[in-house]
Amino acid sequence: MARSFWKGAISFGLVAIPVRMSLATESRTPGFHLLHRKCLTRPKQVLYCPKDAEYFGLKDTSRGYEYTKDQYVVFEENEFERIPVKTMHTIDIRGFVEPKEIDPIYFRGSHYLEPEELGVKPYCLLRDALVKTKRVAVAKVAFQRREHLCCLRPLGQILVLHTMYYPDEIVPRDELAPARPEVTPAEMELATKLVSTLAVGFSPEQYKDEYTETLRKIVEAKVQGQEIEAAPAPAEAVVEDLMSALRSSIEEARRASAAKK
Repeated sequence: MARSFWKGAISFGLVAIPVRMSLATESRTPGFHLLHRKCLTRPKQVLYCPKDAEYFGLKDTSRGYEYTKDQYVVFEENEFERIPVKTMHTIDIRGFVEPKEIDPIYFRGSHYLEPEELGVKPYCLLRDALVKTKRVAVAKVAFQRREHLCCLRPLGQILVLHTMYYPDEIVPRDELAPARPEVTPAEMELATKLVSTLAVGFSPEQYKDEYTETLRKIVEAKVQGQEIEAAPAPAEAVVEDLMSALRSSIEEARRASAAKK
């Protein structure tokens, strides 16, 4: 059951749509605790002040911004909720764009938006308008001590909000690009044929986290006192003949496809 952590309104022209926001994703990876190796006891995390030579808890902390060496301006938690920006309680839509205009590298996290009772009709109207125009909304909203750039899009019968990175948060990649090698028409033909042979429809339910599944089995095996054998290291990949590798890949893909039928 999704649990809302933010309440506010979508600002859509002169229309305000009251909504609740909840996380759309959650981790399924098993959690592991730090243990004292000597006695396998969970340690207590404590904070220590070297100036006063004393230990203290989180309730005795404040947040400080270091504006010069060892000099801080101090903020209490409730002060972050009083930052005077419109987006503290509003998902402020700035415009509507085609989805293809937003590169996936900008996406950060996913959240569900659920309308409050009084906002159901304008909420559905906005969702349906986005479906009909095949556009998504670009907006800004503040929560968790920062103002997020975000994207609103229809997902089934609801709206989903994706938080996004700002352009200056994207690490430059120009220096990572390799020098362009010469590619022959025959190599390009085989490469595109391999892509076409492996073309499938995206069905997310067919993909499973094999690492987590195996890890859970290993946990159970260790509970039973069994020894675990490490997987053999893969052989180093060396491509001596690109054309032969492409042809072999195509044949292997065809055999795998035929076996599924």
